[in-house]
Amino acid sequence: MGRTPLPRKTPNEDRHTPVRKCILTGERAEQRLLIRLALGPDGQVAPDIHGKAPSRGAWVGVPAEELEAARVKGKLAGLLKRAFKVTELSVPDDLVARIGAGLEKATLDRLGLEARASNLLSGAEKVDAAARSGMVALLLHASDASEDGASKRDQSWRVGLEEEGSGRKGLRLPVDRDRLSAALGRANSVHVAITDAKAAERVKHHLERWLYFIGCSNARGDAKAGRHADAASDGN
Repeated sequence: MGRTPLPRKTPNEDRHTPVRKCILTGERAEQRLLIRLALGPDGQVAPDIHGKAPSRGAWVGVPAEELEAARVKGKLAGLLKRAFKVTELSVPDDLVARIGAGLEKATLDRLGLEARASNLLSGAEKVDAAARSGMVALLLHASDASEDGASKRDQSWRVGLEEEGSGRKGLRLPVDRDRLSAALGRANSVHVAITDAKAAERVKHHLERWLYFIGCSNARGDAKAGRHADAASDGN
């Protein structure tokens, strides 16, 4: 089964949305969906997860498996030399692992910030109550959440959005409850409901890119849920 391509963008499709081209596929996509690789002064290539390093950069938008294959075959190094206009550079053997770790950290750090800003809830009862009230913009489950528990939270979410029978489900995170709880600073966090639509977008900015990179099929946000949450908040 082939790679799921990123949503394509033309350079002038939206002047307010930065667009970049993946050096491996030649496809253009929104910058937020791609990963920047930066060239250090020592000729070392390193991931620039937040895309803010002052050094020269090139963009990639493929899953980890595909990126690793390009690294092993030397294709990645060749394309980076062309992009950076240099004859020598070094691509570390653990580049893909470092990208994965960086994407995980960026996502969990963002969740921690939203927790401290009181933009999310954890705990089955609190999540259910918020979901049934239509106040949940994004629903997340730890990787080790039980199927029964996740199904109950999903059903509450559908009820609150008046979408019973739609099959809408929360996203399963690639981390277990211990790792999620540590990120949030809250004990036994298995299910998480983000109640602020803008906060949900900030989380999805990192989460979707991480899920796509590690090959998860549910790496797609749900703007409709965010709009429901906005409408519910406006009524209070």
